[in-house]
Amino acid sequence: MTETINRRNFLTKGAVGGAATVAATALAAPAVAQELPSIKWRLTSGFPNNLDTIYGGATVMAETLSKITDGKFQIQVFQAGELVPGPQAIDAVKANTVEIAHTCGYYFTGKDPTFAIGSTIPFGLNGRQQNAWLYHGGGNEAYNEFLSAYGVVGIPGGATGAQMGGWFRKEIKGVADLKGVKMRIAGVAGEVMSRLGVVPQQLPGGDIYPALERGTIDAAEWIGPYDDERLGFYQIAPNYYYPAYWEGGLTIHFFINKAQYEGLPPAYKAALDAACKAANINMQALYDVKNTAAIRSLVGKGVKLRPLPRDVMDAAYKTTFELYAEYSAKHPAWAKIYPGWKKFRDESFEWFRVAEYSYDSYMYSAQASGK
Repeated sequence: MTETINRRNFLTKGAVGGAATVAATALAAPAVAQELPSIKWRLTSGFPNNLDTIYGGATVMAETLSKITDGKFQIQVFQAGELVPGPQAIDAVKANTVEIAHTCGYYFTGKDPTFAIGSTIPFGLNGRQQNAWLYHGGGNEAYNEFLSAYGVVGIPGGATGAQMGGWFRKEIKGVADLKGVKMRIAGVAGEVMSRLGVVPQQLPGGDIYPALERGTIDAAEWIGPYDDERLGFYQIAPNYYYPAYWEGGLTIHFFINKAQYEGLPPAYKAALDAACKAANINMQALYDVKNTAAIRSLVGKGVKLRPLPRDVMDAAYKTTFELYAEYSAKHPAWAKIYPGWKKFRDESFEWFRVAEYSYDSYMYSAQASGK
């Protein structure tokens, strides 16, 4: 009898103790969460909000981050020019005028062409190769070492895939037809095209249509069918060329004030990284869906799809790598990153030719033949 009572007491005490442990654990979890600070940042986008897919990369990131942190880490998104003019985004982040920007590195090549190598450069990587280099090929580390001199940390946060080569009023039959053409084209690509006779103009997305309409420019490149149709370029320049040899796989970055980033708790850094990855994947997927419908729509409106002539591509390729050699001689940061990037590019191309290219080539030709 005594043994039975003792056993019952033990079980009762054990049950109470177990319940207390569970209760303590349940109470501890919110207590730990409450230790994380409430943070509010402001983000300046490099894009107007009517370009919902590329601008939307920032909102996808901000909404994801808020949900992961139960609303404790908030980022308010402002469209280009609302807080800071687009060309001043990096300076604003460095000065902590805003904590974060969402824009393209190649917009800042006037400071140093190395800004472009983290986003995209002519005859570079495609979208998958770009992610591979940035995430697992040393690209993020190399790019952030460069960015540290500007007080900034970069995290990939958007992708477009291979872009279109732009809209031209007149047909381009060869390199000679490029001479004197005033074209909206940014970054390193503008320098390459200038050496082929083009007069490059760097304009924000929202200013391109008025410039085409007024005749201030003769041609323009932006992204691809979905955005280009929304911007109405086809109404003025009916010749639509492909591909953009200068943007085989653009990455848009979140550029973050370095001190602000380093001051984040580790949990918030992990949450921010996850949210940026979500934005990166989501943007590429959206463009792949939207461009598929938009290219059919544009052709239905009478747009003339044309490949860039082979002599233009060949001349641009030669000019591009001559320019890269010049950059290596003049810009120490470029010289430090470029050899590793070029090695990764060449070896990645060797692999992609084996399975990916062979598969794609057969499937596209089979589908095009009606099989």
